[in-house]
Amino acid sequence: MPDITEDQLVDARELMCPMPVMAATKAMRRLRPDQVLKILATDRGSLSDIPAWADANGDELLDSGEDDGVYVFYVRKADQE
Repeated sequence: MPDITEDQLVDARELMCPMPVMAATKAMRRLRPDQVLKILATDRGSLSDIPAWADANGDELLDSGEDDGVYVFYVRKADQE
């Protein structure tokens, strides 16, 4: 994984769809534009759900990968102005 500094972490491990996306949505509301949200998930559905959610919101998926069975996503909040 690259060296990306997150502003907030969502630990959605052990949560099943759609809970990882719902937890990420709630956290993203608290971030300012250009801040980064790190999401940890174990639900395989998150591999398609998180990138689609970021794209639908206009946010930028900076990176994603897997670390010992945990899917890791870094999403930068878009400037909504």
